[in-house]
Amino acid sequence: MVVQEWSAKTNCGAKQRLIHFAMQQVPITLEVSSDDEGQRLDQYLVSKLSHLNATEISRARVQQLIGKHEVLVNQAVAKASLKLRGDEQIAVLGPPVAPPLRAIAEEIALDIVYEDDDMAVVNKPAGMMVHAGAGSTDDARNRGTLVNALLHHFANLSGVGGALRPGIVHRLDRSTSGLMVVAKNDESHQRLAKQFSAREVHKTYLALIHGLPKKERGTIQAPISRHSQRRTRMTTKGFGGRDAITHYSVQRTLDTPYGKFALVEVKIETGRTHQIRVHLASIGHPVVGDALYGAPGELRSQSNKRRAAGMPAVLTLGRNFLHSAMLELVHPRTKQNLNFARPLPNDLQKFMDSLELPVSKEERAEDVL
Repeated sequence: MVVQEWSAKTNCGAKQRLIHFAMQQVPITLEVSSDDEGQRLDQYLVSKLSHLNATEISRARVQQLIGKHEVLVNQAVAKASLKLRGDEQIAVLGPPVAPPLRAIAEEIALDIVYEDDDMAVVNKPAGMMVHAGAGSTDDARNRGTLVNALLHHFANLSGVGGALRPGIVHRLDRSTSGLMVVAKNDESHQRLAKQFSAREVHKTYLALIHGLPKKERGTIQAPISRHSQRRTRMTTKGFGGRDAITHYSVQRTLDTPYGKFALVEVKIETGRTHQIRVHLASIGHPVVGDALYGAPGELRSQSNKRRAAGMPAVLTLGRNFLHSAMLELVHPRTKQNLNFARPLPNDLQKFMDSLELPVSKEERAEDVL
């Protein structure tokens, strides 16, 4: 068994970084003993490959290898759930340690609000991930992200975040649209990051929420932690949460056939995962479209309210009604105060209009098309 050093160069600006990691020479042949009888194939491989590589190999990586037919049991493909008899020969054809993922440039349209040699501000569309996850592979999950678009539009990006996150100083949820600042070099990245850490960057969001808050202005101050059972959710009811502060003010109220709603302006002092969404849901006013935090997936007209002619019985949004509308920060090099703004995107404005206004036959036909 041979362990080789593999290196990859990343060019995220003027500097090149060399990343080293150990890679076993493949194929790797394993003889299953009677002591391993009854184990699942994936569980067996996690244990054996982790021992051979002197580093933990994840079950997800093992299942990835099995799914790509890079694991053969007695020279045949097998399922991860296969129960071993104790006399098999297993060949692992792919590297147990996956090569580090590097983002690639893609020609994706991007609304660039501001750009200079040190930084840029972009208006991220809803539905676009900021960057691929650390567990992603070089496939469709590493395509169509904001990072892919940034690499196409900008010659230089900071490398502080690594090869997977060049230029990324902060993030927005996939379903959230709006303004983000991007660093073009490491010095700018570090200075911008300090501003975020010191709470000197001011972000303002617009959200449409279910129901009408009792007060037109309010502050939600509740620690946020990951939900103990539903790991994709955050909660204000757990233990060991991080401090989080959200301010909201009602900009407009809507009394519609589909219920009552409020358009709120939201400012956050902290930047916790899903902060606005979980905080607003915690006071009984989830963001419209946010099914993860209790909002209905579709809006149905209420039986006690009349709809105008042309108004549909059911409305769906298909995303969270949350938009990063304003961004205020200090330029990392010139120290100039910068202010940026972008209005609600067309899909959110159209949805809000449709809550109150009848839809013409032509518009209905366009939606069908």
